[in-house]
Amino acid sequence: MVEEDKRREDDWFRRNEEKLIDAARQAREKRERERAETEAAEARAKLKALHFMKCPKCGHDLREDDLSGIKVDVCSFCEGAFFDAGELEQVFMKRDEERKGLLGKLLRL
Repeated sequence: MVEEDKRREDDWFRRNEEKLIDAARQAREKRERERAETEAAEARAKLKALHFMKCPKCGHDLREDDLSGIKVDVCSFCEGAFFDAGELEQVFMKRDEERKGLLGKLLRL
């Protein structure tokens, strides 16, 4: 009888310890995931701060010029012109005369 009580007590402790260990493991994994997500977000923010509005060709600052309602990013050093998504399509949607005038402004002709 005493041995059976001891065995049942050992089983009870083993089950509870397994639950505690599993809960601790899940909490640790959750903390690690959250830390990894935070670090990834910080890394993305740091990269954006380093590269935002920088010329992909020479690395100098870009300025945003308005050309007939279309925002074009122009490098302050090498004069490269860069279009954001959809902006070039807006240029091609304009009439021929407007498009030629826009490209002339862009090229400073």
